[in-house]
Amino acid sequence: MLNNSFQKIIGSETPVLVDFYADWCGPCRMMPPVLKELKDRLGDRIKIFKVNVDEHSDVASHFQVSSIPTLMVFKKGDLLWREPGVKNVSQLQQILQMHIS
Repeated sequence: MLNNSFQKIIGSETPVLVDFYADWCGPCRMMPPVLKELKDRLGDRIKIFKVNVDEHSDVASHFQVSSIPTLMVFKKGDLLWREPGVKNVSQLQQILQMHIS
């Protein structure tokens, strides 16, 4: 069962990009500048939320996150897209544009 605060976040009308990461994960450290650039480009049309898998193993296990980073896009509580691995700004922007109304 997911906690209410996470359900509230992913229940948004605005697409939510969730980055599952850990502090010790090398590839995960490549994502913050990418996510910042993405937010700069798309502004209020998206929300970005980071989940530390060590601190929130319940959420990571609920979504069966087995490798990090794993990125997911939610809208109104529905999982629309998920993929493990580092992505660049253009890839993420293209994926998110499909879900921005």
